[in-house]
Amino acid sequence: MSLFRKKSIQTLISETNSKGVKLKKDLGAFDLTMLGIGAIIGTGIFVLTGVAAAEHAGPALVISFIMSGLACVFAALCYAEFASTVPVSGSAYTYSYATFGELIAWILGWDLILEYGLASSAVASGWSGYFQGLLAGFGIHFPKALTSAYNPANGTYIDIPAIMIVFLITLLLTQGVKKSSRFNAIMVIIKLAVVLLFIGVGVSYVKPENWTPFMPFGFSGVATGAATVFFAYIGFDAVATAAEEVRKPQRDMPIGIIASLAICTVLYIVVSLILTGIVPYTELNVKNPVAFALSYINQDWVAGFISLGAIVGITTVLLVMMYGQTRLFYAISRDGLLPKPFSKISEKKQTPVINTWITCLLVSIFSGLVPLGRLAELTNIGTLFAFMTVSIGILYLRKSKQTSESTGFRVPFVPVIPILAFVFCLYLALQLPKLTWISFVIWLVLGLVVYFLYGRKHSHLNSSK
Repeated sequence: MSLFRKKSIQTLISETNSKGVKLKKDLGAFDLTMLGIGAIIGTGIFVLTGVAAAEHAGPALVISFIMSGLACVFAALCYAEFASTVPVSGSAYTYSYATFGELIAWILGWDLILEYGLASSAVASGWSGYFQGLLAGFGIHFPKALTSAYNPANGTYIDIPAIMIVFLITLLLTQGVKKSSRFNAIMVIIKLAVVLLFIGVGVSYVKPENWTPFMPFGFSGVATGAATVFFAYIGFDAVATAAEEVRKPQRDMPIGIIASLAICTVLYIVVSLILTGIVPYTELNVKNPVAFALSYINQDWVAGFISLGAIVGITTVLLVMMYGQTRLFYAISRDGLLPKPFSKISEKKQTPVINTWITCLLVSIFSGLVPLGRLAELTNIGTLFAFMTVSIGILYLRKSKQTSESTGFRVPFVPVIPILAFVFCLYLALQLPKLTWISFVIWLVLGLVVYFLYGRKHSHLNSSK
């Protein structure tokens, strides 16, 4: 039974108030909402929309976004209750420690390392591509060997721009959470302005005839499209990793999670409708569908702003994903399941500086040297797995009666909402390719090896026993 030893919610909260250097409580509801939007709006809306429309859903892409959005809304309500009840760093990892026990918590933590780590590396690589495209417009080019990950056949050996942006984001993160959140808020406002510009310009060029046939690939295509564009919603759960640095977590955490997801869902639905209304879906299989749509209607001046918005959008995604990764490492290390340097806090900055530079090194290696290929798809399945676990966790939380009716936000219509969240996420996960599932299982097996060789022995619960 030691594999399923638990930490009570009271213990988790008391550990954050223990003596010593702690994370600084500097964030409010607005900061959290901006963090959520910063993580969500990025490559999904600027890249995936075209491919999903052309290959899977057609004009019914809007239904794909609604399906994915519903899965996320149900899961977000569950996250909001946990974040309000357990205002501790670590997101789903910490929640699982209180409900399912140590082994499940470790599996969730290992799963989230996959989500945040691979997403950060993939996003850094995507940022590099956009940045090089922007420089090329001014006649500036990197030597080919330094433009992409290791691939001697193509003459590339290391992605220097990707490593450069990871290093700069790390410098920002080590300056403290307030400075990072201010930078994020400015960048989020810029990219929201760019998305609204596309909507404002594009709406008058919509041709309703482009929406027929509305569902050319049938409902199965819409479902596959939903699983594909689910990547566009990934990120709101990263808000939960900030719980320990929020001034009024019981009030502000639910606001940040739900508000950011609601804003992004509405924008996604409107953008997908306008995109498929401007351009016939068969022509949208391009890497930059939003900019392509504006060029299609001869609005090239706006297309330039869209490219800038994509770079800004990807930068904020990278910032929040790397932030989430550092706070996850911090929470796991504080429980003894990872080495102590991951949970060491700088007295001056009140942030885990050593941990942040270790994260920088790992993300740089993957983004700079390793062609990720299909590994990026693992981000989707990793996130869906976390969402399903958190949804079921709400049922365990209520059954255990660890919280009172007056404790923060509570999910309405329990058990209906948590069950709907689980079913929606499971359905989307089953739409993913078989290879993704096999790779995911291999990753979890590696995690179990790490746990039994190191984590189980060094766990603080093991020491206290």
